[in-house]
Amino acid sequence: MKVLVTDPILPEGLDILRKAGLEVEERIGLPTEELKEAIREADGIIIRSGTKLTAEIIEAAERLKVIARAGTGLDNVDLEAANRKGIVVMNCPGGNTNSAAEHTLALMLALARNIPQAMASLKAGRWERKKFMGRELMGKTLGIIGLGRIGSVVAERALGLKMKVLAYDPFVTPERASEMGVELVSLDELYARSDLITIHVPLTKETYHLINAESLAKMKDGVLLINCARGGIVDERALYEALKSGKVAGAALDVFEKEPPDPEHPLLKMENFVCTPHLGASTLEAQKNVALAVASQVVDYLVHGVVRNAVNTPSVSAEALKILKPYLVLAEKLGSLQAQLAEGPITEVAIEYQGEVSKLDTQPLTVALIKGLLSRALREDVNYVNAPLRAKERGIKITESKTESAEDFLNLIAVQVRFKGGENYVAGTLFGKTEPRIVRINSFRLDALPEGHMLYIHNEDRPGVIGMIGVTLGEAGLNIARMYVGQEPEKRRNVILLSLDQSPSEKVLTALENLPHVFSVKPLEL
Repeated sequence: MKVLVTDPILPEGLDILRKAGLEVEERIGLPTEELKEAIREADGIIIRSGTKLTAEIIEAAERLKVIARAGTGLDNVDLEAANRKGIVVMNCPGGNTNSAAEHTLALMLALARNIPQAMASLKAGRWERKKFMGRELMGKTLGIIGLGRIGSVVAERALGLKMKVLAYDPFVTPERASEMGVELVSLDELYARSDLITIHVPLTKETYHLINAESLAKMKDGVLLINCARGGIVDERALYEALKSGKVAGAALDVFEKEPPDPEHPLLKMENFVCTPHLGASTLEAQKNVALAVASQVVDYLVHGVVRNAVNTPSVSAEALKILKPYLVLAEKLGSLQAQLAEGPITEVAIEYQGEVSKLDTQPLTVALIKGLLSRALREDVNYVNAPLRAKERGIKITESKTESAEDFLNLIAVQVRFKGGENYVAGTLFGKTEPRIVRINSFRLDALPEGHMLYIHNEDRPGVIGMIGVTLGEAGLNIARMYVGQEPEKRRNVILLSLDQSPSEKVLTALENLPHVFSVKPLEL
């Protein structure tokens, strides 16, 4: 079998592939048309961030069985296209954790002590000791946005530097943060109290331009800002204005919204701005870790049929997968739905399998559900292998029970989630043994296909309310593909799930929330 390698990995990884009897074809930096031709005869492909595997390219593959990313991020792979063709997609989470954390600290120290500016001055023949007066980190307050895999390592290192550490992470409980020696606070409080702020969250619709003119205005005067996560989380124009005004004393970016940035980018002209060309994972140790890991994973799958670190397939046999596949889809959707309904950090998850599904091996289903629960927070950093570990790291207690009989359905997966401030119950089933359905949300019974852009609306059960909702969406140019209504007659309340052809804007959500007799509106992505 042939493995196509289109981004550089260390020779140690290529040796593992060849010793396993795989043919290795190294073709770095292929243009789109050449990549489409090269992938046609490949059984596996190993990439990094440089190769973009679009739906068009994946469709051109005739034998492709596995896409392997030497690293964590998968924003350059069309997962839906890979799923349609039954291609396993895997990554290597954890291989670059220490490197990314250390690079964050390197930029933090460079900012605090003006190291790049002082070096440039000295190399230019000047001796300007007074100009480059720095700051000590000891005793300063570091605010960490995102206390995940990398953020928690940064916290540990910062505590070693005798810093006080605050963190904002809606998916981490205060108890878990306290165990790490970190104070969990709101985002606004983190802005107000931090001397330095570092970002460690994935780039999502919610985190795009999270650091903008409004959030920068809430920060301490003279704050230092570091981003080694993803470009696009920081509004670079707003950061430029804040650096120019002195509101932000210094900033360091390892990532940019557009990479490489334009040489005329205004930030590159600022003296109080430090930058590196996406070097977070660029250490010999990290590159060796991911090269060995990705090659071993590809060999395990192509040669031995064993799946490791897959983001779209659990580690089960092909025969078992045929039976479990529709249940896996349902379980992951239920987890994702619970994550979006929760209004605080999740502390407990109780899963009950009822009816025919209880007789199957439910461990992969539980893992799929946990993956769905955590994916909105961790994105590519959670998969079918590490999901239980990621839940444990966040202090989430998982319990599972089975009942051979189900009252209203042949099979039912029910999930009770407790979070700080409340709890939610959702349940789902399969129609025709293949189609997932949500049949209950808390006390509301309904029959909803969990798919695409959705709105979850609570309203008073009275004539005209649904009509006003439809008119508001219609005026915004949004088409309702499907509508599901559940009722709570004794309280005269409805719950409505709407499937839309596109995601609603904040303006539309506000308009819906302001309608008479509408209690709440929550957008969902399933």
